Amino acid sequence: MNSILPGAPWLIAHRSILGVNKPYKITLNNYDYVLWQNQTGEIFALENVCPHMQAPLTNGWICKERNSITCPFHALEFDGKGRLIKDGEAKGEPIAKNLNLIIQDDLIWTYGNLEPRLPIPTLIAEETKGLSFIGIAGNTTIQAEFLQCIKINYDFNHQNGVHSETFKIKDNPVESFEKDGYCAKVVQTFLREDNTIQELFQNPSLITFPKKIKNQLVYTFPSTTLFKAEVPLGEILQFFILYPETENITRTFVLLYANWRNPIMNVPGLADLIKRSLLESTAKIVQQDSQAIESLYPQQKPKIRLPKEEIMSYVERLYHEW
Repeated sequence: MNSILPGAPWLIAHRSILGVNKPYKITLNNYDYVLWQNQTGEIFALENVCPHMQAPLTNGWICKERNSITCPFHALEFDGKGRLIKDGEAKGEPIAKNLNLIIQDDLIWTYGNLEPRLPIPTLIAEETKGLSFIGIAGNTTIQAEFLQCIKINYDFNHQNGVHSETFKIKDNPVESFEKDGYCAKVVQTFLREDNTIQELFQNPSLITFPKKIKNQLVYTFPSTTLFKAEVPLGEILQFFILYPETENITRTFVLLYANWRNPIMNVPGLADLIKRSLLESTAKIVQQDSQAIESLYPQQKPKIRLPKEEIMSYVERLYHEW
């Protein structure tokens, strides 16, 4: 297949996803790769194919002493540059192809070994200075092409439908929409109805959401959407990440950060409960979005236009003009 948006920077993982000395598989633009992290935090990446008999390296294991990965078929061992290890040493030229990575703190970016067309965005680094990392939610695949997946993140209107049952959103008036090249920003407000006692019991994080939530959406095309909201506990940041696995499969995950300002978050048991509930709520958002996208029929020219669709036209233009 042709690469989707060749030369775009893709955020393929957060350091916490990898664990330590555990092979981790990712797929980007129809190529499979294996990533692993050693005990000192170094990260390596190779194509997930042993050059001997094409066994998947992710089924193998990591040698901690040599920071190498071992093929599960014949126990051939390769270092992070793709060189074969013999008698405990890497020798010769690389024969397993590596994946070039750009590591920024805990974020793992790549251009998929293609010529960069955009710089690595600074949005996450700038917005999370001094904030607490809550965790990762919704790490899953969506059975849909990348454009359909990115459009829902740029869709002002779907909150009232797709997420109405969980968050009781009845309206989301937009105050402003600004765009600057491959970046965009939206300021809006969620207006919510009251949750029932049963809903609050099932999802304690809803207690933290007032009936009126002022929020921002900040976009860096094509990979990252930031949802930032002020709630009684402080400021919650959710970074929705997308990258193309194949023509018809898209990977997504969400990074959660917070700036806690309420002393209730100093209560260990309660704070842990709220954090878990926030992660579960975010995973539910991803699940609802995924199901909505996967249920769509083949796209046709719309016969109806909603009043807040200009940002979807903007992202479609960026995609098709790439």
